[in-house]
Parts: sequence; structure tokens; C-alpha cells
Amino acid sequence: MGHKLKITGWIALGVVAGALTTVSLQTVARNTLAPLPLEELQQLAAVFGMVKSDYVEPVDEKKLITDAISGMVSSLDPHSQYFDKKSFKEFKEGTSGRFVGVGIEITQEDGLVKVVTPIEGSPAFRAGLKTNDLITKIDDTAVKGLSLNDAVKRMRGEPNTKVLLTIFRKDENRSFPVTITREEIKQQSVRGKIVEPGYAWIRVSQFQERTVDDFAKKVDEMYKQEPRLKGLVLDLRNDPGGLLNAAVAISATFLPENVTVVSTNGQTPESKQVLKATPSDYMGRVGSDPLKTMPAALKKIPLIVLVNEGSASASEIVAGALQDHKRATIMGSQTFGKGSVQTFRPLGPDTGLKITTSRYYTPSGKSIQAKGIVPDVWVDETVEGSPFAALRTREADLEKHLTSGQGEEKKDAAREKAREEAMKRLEEESRKPVAERKPPEFGSDKDFQLAQAINQLKGKPVLVSKTLVERKEEKKDSDD
Repeated sequence: MGHKLKITGWIALGVVAGALTTVSLQTVARNTLAPLPLEELQQLAAVFGMVKSDYVEPVDEKKLITDAISGMVSSLDPHSQYFDKKSFKEFKEGTSGRFVGVGIEITQEDGLVKVVTPIEGSPAFRAGLKTNDLITKIDDTAVKGLSLNDAVKRMRGEPNTKVLLTIFRKDENRSFPVTITREEIKQQSVRGKIVEPGYAWIRVSQFQERTVDDFAKKVDEMYKQEPRLKGLVLDLRNDPGGLLNAAVAISATFLPENVTVVSTNGQTPESKQVLKATPSDYMGRVGSDPLKTMPAALKKIPLIVLVNEGSASASEIVAGALQDHKRATIMGSQTFGKGSVQTFRPLGPDTGLKITTSRYYTPSGKSIQAKGIVPDVWVDETVEGSPFAALRTREADLEKHLTSGQGEEKKDAAREKAREEAMKRLEEESRKPVAERKPPEFGSDKDFQLAQAINQLKGKPVLVSKTLVERKEEKKDSDD
């Protein structure tokens, strides 16, 4: 059959941007083609000829063809996509957790690029960049007015090339230039710590090639620091997805061996499968199992999983598996609702097609497509509530999204009202100083949802949400 690599993908969340997909990479192409509609293909060829001969100025033939392919594929659903050389390179960087750049996590503040943190050991870390530094220029280009993606592209490049950053350090009230040599950066997708004696927090921000190894190392570190853990919080908030085999592996860490983690179903034989909590399903036949040395206590330790509207795809698979097997209590808010699977078909050495081939289902057989995982305990983002939750994009908001395939979608009549109220609140918040608008960092001592998760583990009262309610799958217009 050939090597397969399952991938789930990206949604724009803060500094992370991408395409929110679940993908099966296959190095073999299908041998069969459906009968071709000759009349329509003749029309396509005729239009191509007319554009080439009659358009006001000469056109690039190759661009015409690739644009036609892109248009055809993108018309299907939000996640099917044609990859040209550039987008394919970016796609591979995202799934590997490796890219060539300076090594900083960034966000935007007042039109400038703000350093959230330099990645430990990276060129930016060695150059002395600090959290809260503002980047005002990249080489000779002023950052003001650039989108975050444009700024990222300018800082990335080829290995061993140099980029000049102009830094404004607020606490020292000075600007200074820093020349940094780009190199391959390995992103860290796992963080964790002992919150208090007996209780730990571990966060997976994205499922990448190194995630399972990094997860195993972090768990080992925490158990050495606190051998008698009484409870663990697995934080999947704003986790946009990543590698499916990594999601199956993280699920298997906490589940009995060989139970179902996720199943998929579509038209083709390879789209129908069941993935279980067993090394053969998350490791294949390559390498050693990094979970082999995990403490046996992980199978039974009291477990909370934190999710929110930004938890998508692979993170929803983990939450759904642990919920269905009653292995964890899911806390937070309803997840994004990305429940379709895409397959990657290579078209050449550096181009390919990502096409939706199936839906995936939780162990109990539920599709979460356009709905999401409903938490067991609803918890707001802060003690004041979740005022902007209604403004967040969900799968059901995307043009041409698939339905769940499990019953009619229902219109959420209260959502528009909630969005109007949230927009008014956002306008009021935008007038406040930046420091007052910044939400608490995940894992910090001001993380309200984490505090409620620890309370749940201890059997203490939890401040549950009084406003968050389950959203139903919304009815699509009949002409969609």
C-alpha cells in the first residue's frame, strides 16, 4: 500500500496560521480514474484556448492551469487544497515542527511584532532577544503596516543567511539593531510543570513529529520531580491539530491497550479504518515506541482535559477518545468541530493535492463535524466569563463546510445576538490600555480554567459557566 502519514492541521490562532486539516499523506497514487466527462473537458479546453488567444494581454499558460486546478479543488470544501511548490514547502514545515528562521514566537501589538518568547537555543535566544521586545524593522522594511504572516515570511529564509532586526526594548526605552543568522528551528509543542504538590499540568500546543517524544520526556521529568502525582491536567486549548498518529499516541498514553481511539469512513477502501491504542497504529513499523517507558500510573491517574473553541481536529480526536472511554473529564467550552479527513496525493516531487476523503468518528461512533466535542463541565475563560467566545470562527462558520452526516443541522437562533453583544464588548475593550486587554497566559497562576481543573481533581467546588451552552449543528441554506 505504501507509507502513510496521518496529519491534522492548522487554524489561524494568534501567531499560528494555516489550513485546519486532517490529512493522510500517501506516496502511492490511485491506479483507477473515474470515467471522464468529455463534453465538459472539451469546454474547459475551449475556454483555455480563448483566454490564451483573446485576452487583452499575454497570459502564463502554467499559471492558468494551476489556477484552474486550485479553483476546482477549493470549490469543494474549506480544507481541500492544491499545493504548488511554495505552499507545499510551508505545509511540510508546519507538520515537521521545523523551519528555517530566527526562532521566536511572536504576536502583534499596536501594529508591531512583539516577541512572546525566544525559542530556547535558537539564534534569537543566543542574540539576547527577550519577551516583550518589539520588532520595528526587518532589514530595511518597517514592520508597521505588515501583516503578521508577512513579517514571518521576511524573517524566514535560507539557512546561514542573515536578517537585520531593529528592536525596541520598552523597559530600557531604547532601540538597537540585531543581526541574526537564520538556521533550522525545532519548535517545542509540549510544555508542562508541577502546579502544586501532587498535581501537574501538561500542554500540547500542536501535534508534530517530535510531540510524542517530547511528551514522554516531559512526563518523565514531572514524575521525577513529583513521584506521587494525584492528578494531571492535559491542556489542549487552542491546539489546532497536527499529526494524527501523534494524537492517537497521546490518547494511548492514558487508555487501555487496543481500545478504539478514532475511526474514519469514506468512499474508498483506504478511507475506512479504525485506529486503536496500540503501537502498530501510532508508530507503524518505524522506530521504537517512546511510550514504552511511560509510568504505568498514567493509565489510571485522575485526568482533566482542557479544551476551547480553538481546539480542533487532532486535539478533538484526543478529547473525544478520552471522553467516550470515560477516562477523563473534559472541561472548558465546545471545540471547533473539525471532523473531516483529507488525503494528500502527490502530483510531482514538490506539488500535490489535499482532498477530503472521509469523516472521522469518536469511539462511540459520533461525528463531531461542524459540531465539536461538548465538555462534561462548562468553564468560562475568566471569572468574569467568556465574552468573546461567540466571535470565534468555528467549522460551521466556514464556507462550504461539510455536515456531520448524522441528522439535520439546526439553526442556533441565539448566536447572532451573542455575536452582537460580543462586538460591543470588544469595542469597549479596545479602548483600554494593551496591558489590561491581554488574557492570562495558559499555565500561569492567573489561568482561571486551569485553577478550576485543579479544583475538579481535588474534589473541590468548580465555578461552572452560567452562560456557555451547547451549540447545535447549524442548518445550511438549501442553495449551498
